[in-house]
Amino acid sequence: MTAASAGETPPTPVSVAGAPHYTWGGGCDGWRLVDTPGLSVIEERMPPGAAEEWHLHAGARQFFYVLDGQATMRTHQGETLVPAGSGIGIAPGVPHQMANASGRDLRFLVVSAPTTRGDRIPYREEPP
Repeated sequence: MTAASAGETPPTPVSVAGAPHYTWGGGCDGWRLVDTPGLSVIEERMPPGAAEEWHLHAGARQFFYVLDGQATMRTHQGETLVPAGSGIGIAPGVPHQMANASGRDLRFLVVSAPTTRGDRIPYREEPP
């Protein structure tokens, strides 16, 4: 007996067309594809030249996967270019900044476990 046959609804596809949408950072978009306390999956779009503020997460581990364009992930260890079809993980407690230093839109997934809601801590001191 499957979960669906036990009275639950079967899973349905999720896309940016029907996902809750929000804007941030002066022109960036986010779509909440999965939004649970244990897991968050967000598709984001950053225009050229955009960057998030330096911050860290107390408990959430994140994985950024680039769908289109090229991301720049900044940490105290320096900058890492992340091309389309690649991803980068950020451990809890690591100050970081995702940026789009390219000349075209950047689209990426941010997978966080657990969710980052209430877990983001601004990091005011930029690395050397």
